[in-house]
Formats: sequence, C-alpha cells, structure tokens
Amino acid sequence: MSKRKLLEANDDVPKKQKISGHWAMGLLKTMEDPKCIIKSDDLVTVIKDAYPKAEFHYLVLPKEDLSNLNALTKDHVDLLIHMENVGKEIINDDKHKHRKFKIGYHAEASMLRLHLHVISDDMNSACVKTKKHWNSFNTDFFFDVVRCGETIKREW
Repeated sequence: MSKRKLLEANDDVPKKQKISGHWAMGLLKTMEDPKCIIKSDDLVTVIKDAYPKAEFHYLVLPKEDLSNLNALTKDHVDLLIHMENVGKEIINDDKHKHRKFKIGYHAEASMLRLHLHVISDDMNSACVKTKKHWNSFNTDFFFDVVRCGETIKREW
C-alpha cells in the first residue's frame, strides 16, 4: 500500500487512538510491565529506562496522569518530594555504593508522562549515541530537583 493511501486510511481513526500507539507514550506501557518495574507504591512506579544513558538509569513516574512539568500545580509539591525521596532510596541501595548519581527532570521531556531521572553520572551506555544524549544530562537542559522546586515556587 502506498504511503498516501496508508495515511488516508488512518484519517478515519480518531486522533486519540492514533496517539496511543505513539512512541512518546511508551512509558505508560512500561509502567504496567512487571518485568520492568523496580519499585512501586500508591503514588509512583519506578522503572529501568529502556534506553539507558548510563550504567544505572531509572525513571520515577507518578501514577497520576501528569504529562510534564507544565502540568504541575502547587497541589503537586508533596508528590514531587515523594518522587525525589524514592529516587534517593534507589541511590542508597547497596548495589549503588561508591557511585555518583544525578536526580532531575529534562526541561523539555520527549516522553509523555512526567518522570524523574535517577541516573549514574558515568554516561557509560551504548544508548549514548549523539551529542544530544550527552547534553540532555550534562547541561542546563537537565533540571536537578532543587532547581526544579525553585522554579515551580517562583511560578506559583
């Protein structure tokens, strides 16, 4: 089937259905896969990043449907604190002794679900393929949790 005919055939599918299979929604599927879950509680699920940019790379995702940092309100402060505390618990696990970690958010996330990165600072991964991958964790594009909290407080 030609690309044009395929696109025309998809025009009958409601927009929501088209988006649900989009790669940016991948975190939602991973959150539900027991093989990928590291830890879970009433508020968050922790998964290993499917495309890790370091030897240890985890994502702390809220169970509440929050698309990104722009979706946050002052009512989410306790959730953000909880997400950070869960990230710190992961870092303090015995297998991470003698490792340095970064905890933070991307200023502009590519995946649809707010997620906190908990990542070792080695950037030792076959998934670091471009400058963009390295820069996304080693420039101001990566908000540590303190800077994120300060920014949110100013905006509220």
